[in-house]
Amino acid sequence: MKYFIHHRNTFSCLFVTLLLTVAFTAVDAHAISADLENLSRTQIGWTYFSLGFTHILPKGYDHVLFILGLFLLSPKLTDILWQATTFTIAHTLTLGLAMTGIIHPISGIIEPLIAISIVFVGIENVLLKELRWWRIGIVFCFGLLHGCGFAGALQEIGLPQSGFAFALLSFNIGVELGQIVIILLAYMLCVKHFSEKVWYRARIVEPVSLGIAVIATFWAIERM
Repeated sequence: MKYFIHHRNTFSCLFVTLLLTVAFTAVDAHAISADLENLSRTQIGWTYFSLGFTHILPKGYDHVLFILGLFLLSPKLTDILWQATTFTIAHTLTLGLAMTGIIHPISGIIEPLIAISIVFVGIENVLLKELRWWRIGIVFCFGLLHGCGFAGALQEIGLPQSGFAFALLSFNIGVELGQIVIILLAYMLCVKHFSEKVWYRARIVEPVSLGIAVIATFWAIERM
């Protein structure tokens, strides 16, 4: 009982994440079968917000690993928030361009590149012992790729002609919330309790980063 009391914030975070995932997944399933043009503005916002969230949790396992990879190199929340913000700006840009038809990403090229970006982050975490200035530029470039991946998923569902921009914004906000939940979970489960330990890098950062790189390498090969 003392263990649960001591870690009550962590368990609360896990419980809230579970509830959000179940709730948004239910909305996601309903939205796919709904006539999008008949939805009210509020329904459009909630529907695409939910679709954005569930594209990260529980469906976006590759994006989850990417965010975790960004998180591992530096345990400081400010560092991961800067990276996450840069990633969001980049994927919002290409998602908007793709959904408005200005660019036409080719899934057969984008999906392997997304996997390769995850491999890169995992290996970089092992080779570097601290965050370097160029990481933000790399995250931005990879964010552009991931935005094209988000567009591919969103194009399968479509966007309503009325409320196009609002639906796109709602989807992006849902994606961002999913990323924030991943960051908070990683912080509560790992960094908060272990980042100051002398063995943190050797027992957590390096093996987990290597695992991420290996899994993403398999995805890259599989998607080619």
